[in-house]
Amino acid sequence: MIVYRYSVTFNAPIDFVYNWCTDYREDDPQITGASYRRIILEKNKKRVIYASDKKSSDGSTKLAVRIVTLSPGDYSWHLDYFSEEDLEQGDYKLNRIGKEKTRLDMVFRNRWKDGPGPTKEQFVSETKSSWDAYVPALEKDYSG
Repeated sequence: MIVYRYSVTFNAPIDFVYNWCTDYREDDPQITGASYRRIILEKNKKRVIYASDKKSSDGSTKLAVRIVTLSPGDYSWHLDYFSEEDLEQGDYKLNRIGKEKTRLDMVFRNRWKDGPGPTKEQFVSETKSSWDAYVPALEKDYSG
């Protein structure tokens, strides 16, 4: 199992950041330029369930389901990810660090099913790449 942490800071208030980050939409992959499809299966105030299909490194299509449990009262959410290649859990927690500044702390636990899978550094790099796109998109939505 690989455990890794990642944090990002937003120039936006905590309520806005929580609502933006947990408003899962089918077109969200476009923010990062990803080519996979997201299909929302369930979405309510307590939980979001969505499926995706994604090309793997061998060119085949891999299916995945994500179950996100929302905790708006403490500005956090939990991810359970099930795919053909791996299983992952993620914990997300927002912290107010100013009137218009919020930090998101994330902890991920990933277990690859067959073979060694990606390294911790590769997981961190992929996470950084995604949030390098999400942060400016969120801040643009907040200011716009």
